[in-house]
Amino acid sequence: MATIRTTFTLDEALSQEAKDLGINVSEAARVGVVAAVEEKLRTRDREAYLANPEQVSTFWSNAEAWGEQ
Repeated sequence: MATIRTTFTLDEALSQEAKDLGINVSEAARVGVVAAVEEKLRTRDREAYLANPEQVSTFWSNAEAWGEQ
């Protein structure tokens, strides 16, 4: 997996608290970004579905089965 280096700012007190607790800030940031992206994708997909909901199709009720029944 290719990675990219990035920087961000963090409140000094929070940074110190994370350090005191032994939290790997880089890993925590990766986990947080993954969660944020997944949530945004779910929201986008849900909004797309609501804007274009599935419609009942008569095709399947009129289709013939293949093979043995």
